[in-house]
Amino acid sequence: MFKRVMVAVVGVPFLLLVLGWAPAWATVLLVCAMCAIGAHELMHAAAGAGAKRLLPLTVTVAALAPACVYLETLDPRPYGAALAFVFLFALFALAITGYGGEKAVPFASLTAAVFAGLIFPEMLSCLVRLRLMPGPLGRALVFLPLAISFGSDTFALFAGMLFGKHKLSPRVSPKKTVEGAIGGLVGGVVGMMVLNPIASYWVIHDPLMTWGMAVGLGLAGSVVSQVGDLSFSVIKREFGVKDYGRLLPGHGGILDRFDSVSFVAPAVWLLLQLL
Repeated sequence: MFKRVMVAVVGVPFLLLVLGWAPAWATVLLVCAMCAIGAHELMHAAAGAGAKRLLPLTVTVAALAPACVYLETLDPRPYGAALAFVFLFALFALAITGYGGEKAVPFASLTAAVFAGLIFPEMLSCLVRLRLMPGPLGRALVFLPLAISFGSDTFALFAGMLFGKHKLSPRVSPKKTVEGAIGGLVGGVVGMMVLNPIASYWVIHDPLMTWGMAVGLGLAGSVVSQVGDLSFSVIKREFGVKDYGRLLPGHGGILDRFDSVSFVAPAVWLLLQLL
């Protein structure tokens, strides 16, 4: 628990500095690094026999995906679509040339590479999309997924430790409880209650959203956050992995810490586009 707290003490100010104060390109570089590390972790966990051969290509494409999102805001050309096509073409070219030999690439490895190199980075790149929204609004909106996810995770952890009795999904995550999940809902709302006034009066100097909207977004976001957490736990259980990595002491790897954020970020971005 001490290591977990210390990582938060160091990591939260760092995220505040990069996402809220530094130029937008700093957010892009941070997300590029997170996507590359996350892709590396996922390939080692789930790619099986084809991991070694597909790893360099997959990590490179994962790192480039957020940069493509950034470039498309400067020049409306389909950089992301081009990257996805080249990646898929290269993956199947490797599968074809290696088929039936020692360098064969199983289809399961290909699907793991697609998820690690394209889908996960595209989901997490929604942090970049939020940050790049016009003016100071982007500096506020980029923290919405973090406030919801971190608030939900923190309250779920402590609610589960203090009150947890009924297992939520024992086959997927044996330690998670119904009481913890309810605590997570509260945490998502608390995260929004803290962020809303800060963003409204200190960042954009204008109301960000009504309190009713903040509560609703906190509740819905917490549900998405917890589903995201369990989704990555399914992968770990499938392949017998305890943690995706050791980069963050007490938390595990990038995927262990930002699994829920990778689900909440696109949900928030899509909701804002609809509204």
